[in-house]
Amino acid sequence: MRRAGQVAPAGAYAADQVVARVELDFDRRHRRRLVLSAGRLQVLLDLAETAHLRDGDGLMLDGGGVVQVAALPEPLLEITADSLAALVRIAWHLGNRHLPTQLRDGALRIRADHVIAEMVRGLGGTVTAIAAPFDPEGGAYGHDHGA
Repeated sequence: MRRAGQVAPAGAYAADQVVARVELDFDRRHRRRLVLSAGRLQVLLDLAETAHLRDGDGLMLDGGGVVQVAALPEPLLEITADSLAALVRIAWHLGNRHLPTQLRDGALRIRADHVIAEMVRGLGGTVTAIAAPFDPEGGAYGHDHGA
């Protein structure tokens, strides 16, 4: 089993260094230590601290090579509104419920939840079910927040 002890941000490694690719959902992309299967390659992710892995990040293998991280699509709700004020109001209600929320240009994304979807509609929002990689904001206290 190969060991990966460092993460390189997307674009910080050369394409010819990639020896394998691993597809992970949001929960499996927030780890410190985890055994991953990348095709036939078994990799021990062994980081000093928990990291949020983003789509395109590279797991630097001891002895050379990179395993590229790909974010798996997940069932999400994309939320829009007729005005910025309405969208901000909806965002406040999502935050008040401590829901992980991905900020997009003119839209919010959350994990699929029919109860929250009804709440959003009641606040005047439009809810569309989609499948996409989920990369919510990380928080305002020094954690890895959105790019």
